[in-house]
Amino acid sequence: QVQLLESGGGSVEAGGSLTLSCLASGSGYRRKAMSWFRQVPGKGREGVSCIISHGTQILYHDSVKGRFTISQNSDENMVYLRMNNLKPEDTAMYFCAAGGEWGCTLGESNYAYWGQGTQVTVSA
Repeated sequence: QVQLLESGGGSVEAGGSLTLSCLASGSGYRRKAMSWFRQVPGKGREGVSCIISHGTQILYHDSVKGRFTISQNSDENMVYLRMNNLKPEDTAMYFCAAGGEWGCTLGESNYAYWGQGTQVTVSA
C-alpha cells in the first residue's frame, strides 16, 4: 500500500505564494499518476493538477492555469505544487493523491491513495 504525507500549507495574503509537497512511501505509486485535489466545506473534491512519469503528462484545472506549477522528482516519490498569485477562492484543504490507473486525469475515481490534506488559506 501507499502512504502520502502533505506539507507546506499555511495562511497568506492574496497575491502571495506557497509550495506544497507530497511524500509517497510504500509500493504501488511509481509509474502511475499523482495529483493534487482541493476541497472546501460542503463541496466535493476538485482536481487541481496531475502529473505522471516526472512530467511526461501534466494537466491543470482552468482556474489555476498560469498560476500553479506541478512537478515530480525522477524517483516519483515526491510531487510539488508551486502556487503563485494566490486568490481567496484558492482557500481549501489540499490533498495529494496517487495510484492513478488511467494516466493523468483530474477525476477523483482515478486515484487509489489519498493523503490527509494540508490547509491553504488566502485572505483578501
